[in-house]
Amino acid sequence: MSPAMAVSGKLRNQDSLEIQYQKGVKNLYENGVDHVPRKYILPVSERPNVINTEISSDSQINLQLPVIDFAELQGCNRSQALKSLAHACENYGFFQLVNHGIPDEIVSNMVNVSRRFFELPLSEREKYMSADTTSPVRYGTSFNQAVDGVFCWRDFLKLVCHPIQDVLPHWPSTPLDFRQLAVAYAEETRFLFLMLVKAIVESLGIKDSSKKGTESDKSDDDSLLLLSKEFENGSQLMVVNCYPPCPEPDLTLGMPPHSDYGLLTLLLQDEVKGLQIHHQDRWVTIQPVPGSFVVNVGDHLEIFSNGKYKSVLHRALVNSTKYRISIASLHSFPFTSTVRPLPNLISDESPRRYEDTDFASFLEYIKSCDSRKKSFLESRKLKL
Repeated sequence: MSPAMAVSGKLRNQDSLEIQYQKGVKNLYENGVDHVPRKYILPVSERPNVINTEISSDSQINLQLPVIDFAELQGCNRSQALKSLAHACENYGFFQLVNHGIPDEIVSNMVNVSRRFFELPLSEREKYMSADTTSPVRYGTSFNQAVDGVFCWRDFLKLVCHPIQDVLPHWPSTPLDFRQLAVAYAEETRFLFLMLVKAIVESLGIKDSSKKGTESDKSDDDSLLLLSKEFENGSQLMVVNCYPPCPEPDLTLGMPPHSDYGLLTLLLQDEVKGLQIHHQDRWVTIQPVPGSFVVNVGDHLEIFSNGKYKSVLHRALVNSTKYRISIASLHSFPFTSTVRPLPNLISDESPRRYEDTDFASFLEYIKSCDSRKKSFLESRKLKL
């Protein structure tokens, strides 16, 4: 064989591998992969369980997140629950939400139909593959497969959820009950977000003076009215994640360290642990709590709160024996909004810390480059 033919054959083989990787890790697993391909192997310093100055040697340690009882936020203990909420957002950036009121059946149906979607033949799933990050439905793999140098061990289905009547015709029609069950879940999580984000605003010290029966702080009332409209018209993106068993889980990650771009993310986990957050300079594992949501602060809320509440780096581990399913519902302002610190939180003692940032810039950054860690948010910080 001539050198030219050998090179040509090698390139064709590389092209073939690249095509296989683009089809996702579930496809690799179903085809009996017994090792992690080079495309998925992280540099030594970025692998899970690595020992260095930034990551604890015991990255498997479990962390008990603050628990927020949603029922108490709606009852006579609201003032104390708001203090607990503020503490969680300020010191952890994450909390477990219990007694959230979403029926168990709706939650279990969503997990079940998500599993059944990923069990469909690749020929059915790949109908929704798209390079267009603005598509109302998108099936893909890795974190951002268009730009990732190293892929991660995840397949996903992303669904734009608002306005539901506009996007629903684009959603998967198989399994046959997918749309029905996913709509029920999306609507419940949207209502929960609206209730929760109002509590977040109140925990920041912005109160409705009409509830106090006074004429003071009317500017707060105007701000709350505008905010309520923004939240009600806000964006919602649902991301269904599938992490198949991985033959060498210490070489790769399901998702790399990143922060979420929005206001709040409501994460539903199955019983398989994998979520880790970066807390006090170490990676700690969040134990799944049946019937609860893990809620985290997003970059937009960090800006909105003028830095009082922090978005936190988190990542996903994989394992060698079990599938893991998680469903993230990401909520924020409308896509046409400008994200800025709340004026009520800016003072001589607490100067403005972030530039105004249009939502489109966040989305363009995510689409066009490596959005891992918090590099875009860091670029929005003002020098004080």
